[in-house]
Amino acid sequence: MSTTPTSARAAQDHSTKSVVVAAPRGYCAGVDRAVITVEKALDTYGPPIYVRKQIVHNRHVVEDLEARGAIFVDELDAVPAGATVVFSAHGVSPAVHAEAADRRLKAIDATCPLVTKVHHEAKRFARDDVDILLIGHAGHEEVEGTSGEAPEHITLVERPEDVDALEVRDPSRVAWLSQTTLSVDETLETVSRLRQKFPLLIDPPSDDICYATSNRQAAIKQIARHSDLVIVVGSANSSNSVRLVEVALEAGAKAAYRVDNAGEIDDAWLDGVDNVGVTSGASVPDDLVHGVLDFLVTRGFPGATEERLTEESLVFALPPELRRDLRKGAIND
Repeated sequence: MSTTPTSARAAQDHSTKSVVVAAPRGYCAGVDRAVITVEKALDTYGPPIYVRKQIVHNRHVVEDLEARGAIFVDELDAVPAGATVVFSAHGVSPAVHAEAADRRLKAIDATCPLVTKVHHEAKRFARDDVDILLIGHAGHEEVEGTSGEAPEHITLVERPEDVDALEVRDPSRVAWLSQTTLSVDETLETVSRLRQKFPLLIDPPSDDICYATSNRQAAIKQIARHSDLVIVVGSANSSNSVRLVEVALEAGAKAAYRVDNAGEIDDAWLDGVDNVGVTSGASVPDDLVHGVLDFLVTRGFPGATEERLTEESLVFALPPELRRDLRKGAIND
């Protein structure tokens, strides 16, 4: 009985299988800025550098920065008086800024500028005495920071189903804002229901869901409908990564799972699978994606092809407090 050579069998397997990796994926401008902020702070001031909450929602990034001398804390009372502390990309409330000043901490604010924009919108609506309906997830740091800008004016709306029970002081003076990392489609559904209930609903000056979240969701939609399996690389507490799994399933993927890295892939997921789509959340280093692609090769899949939806070129300047000290260091050198 003749047998097919191993190399020929592998070629036959590859001919029926495909791996497509979505682009854009991974780091957005706000995440890149936040991570570089901690790295530059460690270089400039020396360790330890304290960081309130996770600088970005990715376990591997946090562990890498911890190895370099960053100390992550839940609240400022764990930071020694006079120490340097970095605020995460998700933003903080005015009360946190005030506490840092009271405790004489050197605070570096790494809040994503797109989150800061939402904070400014909340303050402006509050100054105009408008009730604000904030679409987002309870307990998420970004929601807590935005709510802290105008707590007496903000009501949280987590799901479209929550709209019916909402009450406001004046239906003619109500606006909506949103967390920047939500599902675009679900947010639009929530806004539609809000507008049905409050026909005079005021929109934010521009879309609150950030460009990176929108682009990554659109990119995975593009490949999900052709995928037997979608693998999303991202941590469990990453809102935008979790949303990518939901978006992939809604767009037609037969199955979709989130993993922190290739080591979390279950071989059973690959049974009967020919077409795999891969993407990653906005706080994921690309080497973790390459780890997943390499894993798939070891399981008989071909090398990945990239399907790019759009180019991203946005870059944010580092926080002004850090830029100032970096300039001083360059002058002293």
